[in-house]
Parts: sequence; structure tokens; C-alpha cells
Amino acid sequence: MVDGIMKKYPEDMIIYILLRLPLKFILRFKCVSKTFYTLIQSSYFINIHYNHTLTSTYDNILLKRSCKEDIERYKAVFSFISSDYEDNLNPVYPDLDVPNLLRTTSVTSDKLIDSNHGLIALMEHQTTILFNISNRNYRHLPPSPFQIPKGFYQSIKSGGFGYDSVVNDFKVFRISEVYTEDRYGYPEDGETEVEVYELGIDIWRKLDHVNQELPILFWLNSSMSYKGAYHWISSVEGRNIILCFDMTTEIFRNIELPNTSKFLKGTLYSLQLLNESLSLLCYPCLASGTDPTTDMMEIWIMKDYNIYESWIRKYTIIGLPTENPLVVWKDYILLFQSNSGYLISYDLKQDEIKELNILGCQKSIRAINYKEFLTPIQRQS
Repeated sequence: MVDGIMKKYPEDMIIYILLRLPLKFILRFKCVSKTFYTLIQSSYFINIHYNHTLTSTYDNILLKRSCKEDIERYKAVFSFISSDYEDNLNPVYPDLDVPNLLRTTSVTSDKLIDSNHGLIALMEHQTTILFNISNRNYRHLPPSPFQIPKGFYQSIKSGGFGYDSVVNDFKVFRISEVYTEDRYGYPEDGETEVEVYELGIDIWRKLDHVNQELPILFWLNSSMSYKGAYHWISSVEGRNIILCFDMTTEIFRNIELPNTSKFLKGTLYSLQLLNESLSLLCYPCLASGTDPTTDMMEIWIMKDYNIYESWIRKYTIIGLPTENPLVVWKDYILLFQSNSGYLISYDLKQDEIKELNILGCQKSIRAINYKEFLTPIQRQS
């Protein structure tokens, strides 16, 4: 009967109907017949579904949070939240345990990265897991095969994940410093190394053209993938900049920050996406003894990408005590984690703040906007 429907109606009409269904219902059609399975698994339909979903305005929020199970063990879960018509945030799916938990004792050293092309990465210094959260597929990537020469040491500074549109493949990369120590144990003679993993061919390789001195990077510096490049907050010669790594050319470049406010006891920055533009949150370091009731947060938007003159200050917020901004949702809801561990939402339009019934260990929550794609994760042969 089902195959009869496929024969009775044109394929374009069937695709038109499928595209208007939530992804979980599309996936159920794979079990209906071999014909539907073949269609939904095809690169043709996956690409059409991707382009259709990309233009939709409906986003969910994916949270990674950790909760303590006992004295020395933490449980990490993915939580899926969305909102109703009054912007009340609620779970839309049951929590999902994170497979291959990176560490049992660390909950604050991982990074959750969206490729903006259907896959996400959960990274720590030595390990990376790729997910398509929509169909629950994942892959634990092989470790880098490169060994450090005897007498040398390695310090991993940062890493990232993104999509190379030219070769149609996903890339994971790590930036590290390989160095020796003097007789007193102090580092000397450091050299920057960049290792790149390509998902499609399952190979790690080293870049041989990194001959520039990169800005100072730290693993948990705010970072994000955008416009075919990976971006970090970094510093050079005592000033902050945005360091970029082009996913196609694999070349580094810099973007200058706007002339933001500077706070006496310390200024922090967070990269975000707002109005489809690269955006910057600037806020005081609360641990330095600032007064959250009088200090302010600024939100800047780069209206024209990579054009310094296009930076504009969009918002100035007084008295918002945020130490851990996570993501801006729907262009006006800022999510952050409080010192007590709860997820907090702040409405940029209405100047309203809400504590949500979502809890994680301090500084353990990560958050991204996500859309549901059919992007496959290629398996190792």
C-alpha cells in the first residue's frame, strides 16, 4: 500500500509533504517501506531537507550539563528545550545521556561546538565526540597519532570544529605549543603546531604552513564557528582580538574588537550570534569584586562581517550579574548559568529575568542553538 502511494504520486509531491513534518516523523517513515527508506537516506533528500531547514526560523536550544552522581563521578546529559508563545522555556524531549563521557572527574573543561551544518562536537583536550543530535548518531574520533619527540613537552592551547564547504567535509583541529624546558623547569623554544582531522577520510595531519606567531589562546576562551571560519577571543601584546581560522584555506587571520568599555577589575568577552551577525558580549569579571547592581554589559554586533567600521553597540544592560553567558536565542533571549548552577534567561527586549528549573554543576552548562538536520556521520571503514 505504501509503495503504491509512492507510485501514485510524484516524488516531488512526496518530498514536499515530508519537508513539512518534524524530523522525528520523517525518521519514522524510514521504517514504513524500502522505498521511503531509500529516499530519506539519499543525499538528494538530505540536501533538500538541509536547505529547507536552514531557512526556517525555528530553533531549539541544546544544553550539555553535568550533575554529580557520587563523590567522584559526574553524569553528563543533553537537554533539549524550546519555548511556548509566551517564551516560557520547557523541555521538548527527555534528557539524553552523553555517551563516552569524556572524564568522570571534570565537568568544566569541555567545549560544545555547532558546525552550523548539522553536526556538533563535544571536545576536550585529547578527545572529541561528534553528534547528530537529531537522529542520536555519534562517533568518537580517533586520537591524534603524532608523538612528541623525546625531551619535548606539549601544551594544548585550543581546538575547534567546523565545516569546509569546498571539500564538503567536517574538520576538527587542535592548536598546541611544543617546547623544551631549561634547567630550572621553565618553558623555552616553543613552536606552534596545528593538527587537523578530516572526517570524510578519517585522517589526522599536521599543517606545515603555520609560521606565524599566534595570539595567546586558552582552552576555554569563548569561541564559535561562523561564516566558514572558527573564531576565538584571544590576546596579543596586551590587547584582545578575535583570532580566526579559515576552514577551507586553513589560514589564520585577526579581527579587531570594537572600542568597548573597560572595567577596572577585569573585562571579559563572549562571542555570540545575534541577528545572523557575529556579536560580542562585554561584561565585568564578577570574581574581581565588582558591583553587579551598577556595572553593565554591552552587546556589540558586526553588521558587515570582517568590516571593523560596521561594529555597532546594540544593547547596554545595567545590573545583570552574569559570569557565564551561554547563548543568545531568538535574537533577544540571553541564557546564562548562575553561580548557584541554575539556568537563567534574560529578555533583552522586556528587561525580564527568569530562573529556570534546569540545574547543573557550577560552570558545567554549555548551550547552542540547533536545528534538526539529517546530516550523516560517516563511519570508519
